[in-house]
Amino acid sequence: MKTLKIGICGWGNVATGLFKAIEKNSNLIQLNGGVNLTIDVIGARRDNPKCNPGKTKIERDIFDVIKHDIDVVVELIGGVEVARELIIKAITNKKHVVTANKAVIFHHGDELFKLAQENGVKILFESAVCAGTPIIKLLKEELAANKVSKISGMLNGTSNFILSNMEEGAEFDSTLKLAQDKGYAEPDPAFDIEGMDAAHKIGILSSLAFGTSLPPEDFFVEGITKIQKSDFSYAMDMGYTIKHLAVAKINESSLELRAHPALISLDSHLANLKGVRNGMEIDTDLIGKIHIAGSGAGQESTASGLISDLIHLSNTNEISDQLYKGDEGKYPVLDFSNLVFQYYFYIEAEDKPGVMASITSLMASKEVGIESIVQKEELGDSCVPIILITDPFKESDHAELQKELLNLDSVRAIRSIRIEAK
Repeated sequence: MKTLKIGICGWGNVATGLFKAIEKNSNLIQLNGGVNLTIDVIGARRDNPKCNPGKTKIERDIFDVIKHDIDVVVELIGGVEVARELIIKAITNKKHVVTANKAVIFHHGDELFKLAQENGVKILFESAVCAGTPIIKLLKEELAANKVSKISGMLNGTSNFILSNMEEGAEFDSTLKLAQDKGYAEPDPAFDIEGMDAAHKIGILSSLAFGTSLPPEDFFVEGITKIQKSDFSYAMDMGYTIKHLAVAKINESSLELRAHPALISLDSHLANLKGVRNGMEIDTDLIGKIHIAGSGAGQESTASGLISDLIHLSNTNEISDQLYKGDEGKYPVLDFSNLVFQYYFYIEAEDKPGVMASITSLMASKEVGIESIVQKEELGDSCVPIILITDPFKESDHAELQKELLNLDSVRAIRSIRIEAK
């Protein structure tokens, strides 16, 4: 039986989860994976009281892990620049690399994959996107014969947990605190709730499916902090819910790449995924739509993805499956302002005659059609909410329209959310 000698760099929750999973399930890994995984050395600047590494060699300098007689470095230190330096050193010392670090892949992927190819080693990163949910190998291997035209979904468990609770009537702030108490959100949750985590993941998936560069060109990213719980009840009345959606989509010879809140139809598969789960919908030419969902975070889930990569590394010899393919066949990213959406508008206006007429007149002057418009029950203080769904129009006209609506004498507040086409 093959033996794969492993050096782990980092000794936080994910690393200890990997250590425990290999220790606990070693017989199962040998039976099903045909490999004996041995952790020969750990790079840990400090001890972790939650896990005793036993007799495993500990190096206080993570870079010293590479000096050992190991086959693969498992990079679990997080961050970008030090992780990049560590991976480069591992590659140039002819060590394979397995990582769960989405940020370093997003920002330096092309550089690292090219270097790995030149040095005859692999970088595997299944856990970098959606933890143990097997999307990376699905795109690279199982769907290799398919032309993928769109990948869309909820790629951040924290945002999906918050929006799912708001759908049930909770407020944003209290749900964010609940997510932090449960360990779903970091003490500083900005990376999740502002959309950057999902943006990193969809950037990596776009590179896999469509050959976009890593890092990709700048693309539109928006978080969930402006969503109100009332938006869910108004959306539901019209057959929608609200999700934070990350999208990579072929549009003729160009690519849509974006991550933002969107109204999606209640009868869609993604609408029914609640809590911290990640979910994706993949459009293919040979087998139609594929739906995949699973845990997108956590010790056990991430360890599952890491072990999957280690088994794959042991059982394959080819280096040709690297992500880096040069510039051939890469799609340019479309300017977000040129995309076309329908929009949901929440307009808070004074309850007086002529307010609806002033809104519809402005929309007509901007040549923006209205699919539906309804005035809801009074909020108090002689103020009413008006819910409007537009016909499709260009994103470049959206901000100006919103500004002019807010300038109407009767309008007090306004917010809008894009609607994702089926």
